[in-house]
Amino acid sequence: MDRAVPPAVPLGQMEVFQALQRLHMTIFSQSVSPCGKFLAAGNNYGQIAIFSLSAALSSEAKEESKKPIVTFQAHDGPVYSMVSTDRHLLSAGDGEVKAWLWAEILKKGCKELWRRQPPYRTSLEVPEINALLLVPKENSLILAGGDCQLHTMDLETGAFTRALRGHTDYIHCLALRERSPEVLSGGEDGAVRLWDLRTAREVQTIEVYKHEECSRPHNGRWIGCLATDSDWMVCGGGPALTLWHLRSSTPTTIFPMRAPQKHVTFYQDLILSAGQGRCVNQWQLSGELKAQVPGSSPGLLSLSLNQQPAAPECKVLTAAGNSCRVDVFTNLGYRAFSLSF
Repeated sequence: MDRAVPPAVPLGQMEVFQALQRLHMTIFSQSVSPCGKFLAAGNNYGQIAIFSLSAALSSEAKEESKKPIVTFQAHDGPVYSMVSTDRHLLSAGDGEVKAWLWAEILKKGCKELWRRQPPYRTSLEVPEINALLLVPKENSLILAGGDCQLHTMDLETGAFTRALRGHTDYIHCLALRERSPEVLSGGEDGAVRLWDLRTAREVQTIEVYKHEECSRPHNGRWIGCLATDSDWMVCGGGPALTLWHLRSSTPTTIFPMRAPQKHVTFYQDLILSAGQGRCVNQWQLSGELKAQVPGSSPGLLSLSLNQQPAAPECKVLTAAGNSCRVDVFTNLGYRAFSLSF
């Protein structure tokens, strides 16, 4: 179901309303289904749209194949973050996380399975949840956002088991070091903090903006994106996009990108980044810009790499942000087409 429009509104006015919605739409989050054949996208109106990647990529695809197979109202406010488990789609908005069964969504039965709210300091506090992170070895979910804390939730029981405190301003992003039970968080305070999940303690802090080669005071100190690969981390935002060696807390590569970056990920021997501007940037680890591939949105907020082994035919990169469109890249060299709300 779409965001409700009063039934008495004439058809022409309804079409205008929906066109205005699309014109002012921002897509904050994406998540691929466990089977790899579907993509969920969450927008600023609290809607989640489900697209069939397999239909859109088919040789017999029509324009209708690039539209959602279902759209439903998930939250009252923006859908800031989403992740998928082997059965569930988890979505986060203002103050709460909700769970939906993928099997029911695909049957167009979009009833929430459960909702949870972290233990906030006061009942009046409704901070946005900017980031969700699955920790498969613990069967847990980490939530972070406007209350400056990382909350860990046991996915088996739904109980919140710990809160990690250290950030002094709201948190934008999370990343998991898979080989060790450690999580990184980046926020508005300009710090990347490394947390040991075994002890629930902060074990390392990198204040990126204090490093002269990374600092860009005119953009601010905020960290808007980060990713990890073993002993390496890449992060950016107000400070320059930078590759760090974590053990030595040393910046090794400063990427020559003026525009603040909002999403970054490691992919094979490359780093992919996006932010202000319509391009997906491909970087060599040495700092050389290999390619800039333009998309259809004036700014990008999320990248999603579909690498589900169950659907190799749907292996694509998708990019979304300040428009109603999700750009689909079947290889990294060009945009093949766009999905649209």
